[in-house]
Amino acid sequence: MSQYFEADPSVASKKQLIELVLPDGSIELTTDRGVFSADRVDGGTKLLLLDGPEPVADDQTLVDVGCGYGPIACTLARRNPTATVWAVDVNQRARDLCTTNAANLGLDNVQVTTPDDVPADLIVDRIWSNPPIRVGKAVLHEILEFWLARLSPAGSAHLVVQKHLGADSLHRWLETQGWAVDRRASRKAFRLLDVTRP
Repeated sequence: MSQYFEADPSVASKKQLIELVLPDGSIELTTDRGVFSADRVDGGTKLLLLDGPEPVADDQTLVDVGCGYGPIACTLARRNPTATVWAVDVNQRARDLCTTNAANLGLDNVQVTTPDDVPADLIVDRIWSNPPIRVGKAVLHEILEFWLARLSPAGSAHLVVQKHLGADSLHRWLETQGWAVDRRASRKAFRLLDVTRP
């Protein structure tokens, strides 16, 4: 069975259109089998987009870690037209879809890339992520350590995690690593965490 966090999903392609409905506007996105939550926008992703922080100041650098087909990256780019939004995923099919969706929406401020191709000197102002919990705790911690180290001094990360998949243990782990963590929201099966330097 192909997993959404594989670099090259083996499952046959079957594209479809879905709608992401938000108070500030709706967008149509192309999805496909072999990527995360292909049939609908995941509830955690929608919570992050509904209850996450307000649009940022001009010209900031944002990153969507584990972008999938791009619901977070495209929404951030639409809400923050002068920001640069890095959409990062290991999954080639997901990156292709994210590129297509950004282009179809006329969003020229989205940079889609693999983790390995992120510029070595990239500093980010805000990280937004519905992180790939199912990769396992060790790999997830590596991913978060890699990205949190790139935050600007005043930067912040906004993570949505399912409660039963370890949201509270992740909260505690982040604090043991020296990060300040606040629970911004807790709704249904999800927690929304804000992470900053202490």
